[in-house]
Amino acid sequence: MSTAVSPLAPTDVPDMPAIAGVRLATAAAGIRYKDRTDVLLVLMDKGTTVAGVFTRSKCPSAPVEWCRARLKSGGARALVVNSGNANAFTGKTGRQSTKLTADIAAKAAGCKASDIYLASTGVIGEPLDATKFNGVLETLARDAAPDRWMDAARAIMTTDTFPKVATARVKLGKATVTINGIAKGAGMIAPDMATMLSFVFTDAPISASALQTLLKSGVEDTFNAVTIDSDTSTSDTLLVFATGTAAAHGAPKISRASDPRLKAFAKAFHGVLANLAEQVARDGEGARKLVEVIVEGATSKLSARRIAKSIANSPLVKTAIAGEDANWGRVVMAVGKAGEPADRDKLSISFNGIRVATRGARDPSYDEAEVSRAMKSPTIRINVALGLGKGRDRVLTCDLTKEYVAINGDYRS
Repeated sequence: MSTAVSPLAPTDVPDMPAIAGVRLATAAAGIRYKDRTDVLLVLMDKGTTVAGVFTRSKCPSAPVEWCRARLKSGGARALVVNSGNANAFTGKTGRQSTKLTADIAAKAAGCKASDIYLASTGVIGEPLDATKFNGVLETLARDAAPDRWMDAARAIMTTDTFPKVATARVKLGKATVTINGIAKGAGMIAPDMATMLSFVFTDAPISASALQTLLKSGVEDTFNAVTIDSDTSTSDTLLVFATGTAAAHGAPKISRASDPRLKAFAKAFHGVLANLAEQVARDGEGARKLVEVIVEGATSKLSARRIAKSIANSPLVKTAIAGEDANWGRVVMAVGKAGEPADRDKLSISFNGIRVATRGARDPSYDEAEVSRAMKSPTIRINVALGLGKGRDRVLTCDLTKEYVAINGDYRS
């Protein structure tokens, strides 16, 4: 965890309200560092439903495999998250660690091990000593309270420089329901489902199947449209839990994602995911600039996404932005290498609303001083117009600085 907070950190941090049926607690279990909060326990009432999406990496962590197997039941009672150790590439030992962690948590929570969900983040390849959870989870179960959202967000941080939280309230039937989310992620971010770790909770009474549909749709233009360094984690996990306690206050029970009564909730849910995803981009390791890449005029949305990611993942584009250089030649390069339909002589490129290139050449009105001033902004928007169709997409990223190298060069040291 960095000691210097990112200059892109949100200045307005929301008050996170309690959600009926959710209690949280954190502790220092000594997973990797001494005297550092590194374990989170979330307890949920009976009847809580769950949905999840996970990394498509072919080398997933043991907790990812554990959660995938549990998800079929559609129910959950507790979540255990640890930082400092990803429990990935740990073989049979890793699987034994997840089983032991779940058994310890189940005893503490008074439920079955199959109702426990797990997530781990940190170093890959190091065995996780699950015996360190002995006693700790029992104490956390006794101390869990509904108002510890910021503590929870801090407990799951690794190289993050600030805790990531988001909340929304929305009407569902006669009741006002709450959606709270926390996330972590600063490096090894090129999600192929979600971010490294994110957990969302609501008191809305929504079935597991409806939640799963909402979640799969929600990640596409939020977490899946964020990249820090083009590297997809072994541990990517996004879980959503719905306690259903708002049913007692007039919220209708929702069994289908297509239910028209869910429209406002779906919009608010998407907003929470988008907020958390942007915070991940704002906390990219060593980042000093938030970068929004917008590609339009592509032959399809998918084509626009691929081109936008090619730009957002380019080390040359990202280092130019770090140096406050509107080097449109590097953007041209990234468009050309994406393998998608593009016509050099129809291409236009803008930085923060200033067109720098058009029709295959530098813009005739290009003003170096004007563009240089624009590039000093902490937020940079790159617009690419292809002029081929109606496909449009947007991807968030950040610049690439010397600090990124320093952070990752020392990560295991």
